Amino acid sequence: MKRFTPHEQWHSASLENGAFNHLNRLFSLNSLTDWPACAWFSSFLDAKNANQQVISFVDDAYFTEEERYYEQIIFDTGKVPTRQQNWHDLFGGLSWCLFPKTKALINQRHVEEITLHGTKQRSKHRNALTLFDECGVVLAVCDDIWPQLLKNHQWQDAFITHRASWGKTIAPFMFGHANYEMLTKPYIGLTGKALFVKVPSDIFCKDLVQQYQYIDQTLYEMIKHDNCLRDNSQLSPLPLLGVPGWYDNNNPEFYSNTDYFRPKRRTRI
Repeated sequence: MKRFTPHEQWHSASLENGAFNHLNRLFSLNSLTDWPACAWFSSFLDAKNANQQVISFVDDAYFTEEERYYEQIIFDTGKVPTRQQNWHDLFGGLSWCLFPKTKALINQRHVEEITLHGTKQRSKHRNALTLFDECGVVLAVCDDIWPQLLKNHQWQDAFITHRASWGKTIAPFMFGHANYEMLTKPYIGLTGKALFVKVPSDIFCKDLVQQYQYIDQTLYEMIKHDNCLRDNSQLSPLPLLGVPGWYDNNNPEFYSNTDYFRPKRRTRI
């Protein structure tokens, strides 16, 4: 099996597909010729964690002798351990840039849960935080029809019948950095976890930076005050390659694959 160098890995990735549109617009990701250094993130982020430490990104090799857990390091120091030439950590850093308030709150909640339960026992809350952090997709909606369609797996209605409404009454905002990593080499079966966020009807007319700022603040409040990630119950499966504009899915036949676009299971009484 051929081993690719980090340089080859960067150039072999599919950063041009629609799922990376926001990253390309905000960070010119597709114009980079190779992996960025840790300092690159600093030009896009001016934020502190919940412990009032300035967030910065530091080579993971610096923490080789560190005994604290990953989330504890970030909370105590503001330093985010970042593996070099690594897709997962690259997109993790960009997630901090896009959702600084929410990421800081999730970090704080992890540390609070570790204080209560230790690092070996994971609570439902901590599992939900991790799942959203890795695989979450915010679906910003101003029409209540969308949670009904997507939670009930009415994929044909959501992705074909109402296709023209994407970008008008619903818009996706990727949160999970593992989603981005897997989308560098997309495959049928790739699924994220959707969290629906109600937004005003004029939000999609705003600048993209303003949209992210609004989503970040709203997410922060939903997690902090509504405790929406107390468990996984508010997270809904979302076939990522079905999202209009995120893949070559203009042909309605694409959605006929019921192994991927699975119908809702009936609940037995």
